[in-house]
Amino acid sequence: MENARKRFARPTVLVSLLLSILLGNSLVRAEDKAAPSDRMAWFRDAKFGMFIHWGLYAVPAGEWEGKTTYGEWFQLSTKMPCKQYDKYADKFNPVKFNAMEWAQAAKDAGMKYLVITSKHHDGFCMYDTKFSDFNIVKATPYKHDPMKELADACRKVGITFCFYYSIADWHNPDSPAKYSQREFHGQPVADADVAKYADYMRNQVHELLTGYGPVGLIWFDGGGAFKSSADRVKLLKGEEMVKMIHETQPACLINNRLGTGSDYGTPEQYIPAGGAKEPFEVCMTLNSHWGYNKADHNWKSTASLIHNLIDIVAKGGNYLLNVGPTAEGLIPDPSLERLKEIGAWLKVNGEAIYGAGPTAFGYELGKPGKPDRKGHPTSVGTLDWRCTTRPPVSGSAQAGKLYIHLLKWPAGKFELSGVKYKIAKAYLLAGPDKTLPVTQSDEHVTVQLPAQAPDPVASVLCLEYK
Repeated sequence: MENARKRFARPTVLVSLLLSILLGNSLVRAEDKAAPSDRMAWFRDAKFGMFIHWGLYAVPAGEWEGKTTYGEWFQLSTKMPCKQYDKYADKFNPVKFNAMEWAQAAKDAGMKYLVITSKHHDGFCMYDTKFSDFNIVKATPYKHDPMKELADACRKVGITFCFYYSIADWHNPDSPAKYSQREFHGQPVADADVAKYADYMRNQVHELLTGYGPVGLIWFDGGGAFKSSADRVKLLKGEEMVKMIHETQPACLINNRLGTGSDYGTPEQYIPAGGAKEPFEVCMTLNSHWGYNKADHNWKSTASLIHNLIDIVAKGGNYLLNVGPTAEGLIPDPSLERLKEIGAWLKVNGEAIYGAGPTAFGYELGKPGKPDRKGHPTSVGTLDWRCTTRPPVSGSAQAGKLYIHLLKWPAGKFELSGVKYKIAKAYLLAGPDKTLPVTQSDEHVTVQLPAQAPDPVASVLCLEYK
């Protein structure tokens, strides 16, 4: 991952897709879509996950020669050769790492899965691999495999454990510099053999799939390396990788950054302007960096993070929110504070997030909604609410539900046009036992609301229909 500039403006769908393609983060292509199966069920229901970028770059903590702007791309950004960068391994001793505390923090935040860097672009392996001595067990004073502890902890608290794996490598001598980001390599060699590197990658991913129990997904990342998707697939023997993954753990999902075999797309640091037909997962930082940077205090507010989650789920996607632990093995307190606050909101309103479907109303963000045929006002298209859905359960008495996430509290009432269903009941998830007065005329619905919002960030109005 690179310290991408913030892209929080809501462009048109076409512009969003063009930006995604140019940045190598396009949504899943039709030819790469995996056959529909129950493998995706947990992912579709989960909605919210924790991303963890942790590695040697946590040691300098973003600082080098007076500058404090570096992150997980520290080695490339400083153009540091391996013989110098590798010395950070001598200082990497995360004795304060506690796997259960990390897993519990994710659980308490309402996250359903966790994705952690097994190897980032610097080539340093955060697990005990037999294919490289440049790993946390053999090269650091820590001498432990934190991935085993974290995999066990995730299973104990009931969240799905997953691995990130970089297809770029600035350390492996068989990874050619010409295919790397900005053609950088920490120890380039003239006879680098990309075919051998492809085998190295496949062997390592096989280790991850056979040594840590069930793995929910492999999150490949290139950061712009192997620029062409076709070249990436060919040079890195992508089809062999996909076959191996499916044979080793058939239920394991694959994101779209390997270039083939993808189950879902990965917009980075921005939310697509409109919903996508294919599954997607927005990955974002909590501040401005993926890896730990001690000088970065540009933390997103809890309100903005909750609004992002709501917006993404309303468009049919998942939200993968990143934390960058310190070299000691601690998740920074500002991250933990925000995660705890999100978890508190989800305890009340999680019904409108987990397993919920996308909006029942088409809209383009930032454009005012058109009045209905009788001239009633409608806020479809404005930024003050979102909708998630849950259909009625066939053969049961369970009603269908429209969840209206009120990002801005209406004055006394909420009006909604384009409702295709007969509304039977209205209430707030914060007070489900108190029915709210509702009137309906054709497709226009008006709900009377209390004067004060039950939640200052976002309150959820549930409209039941049969």
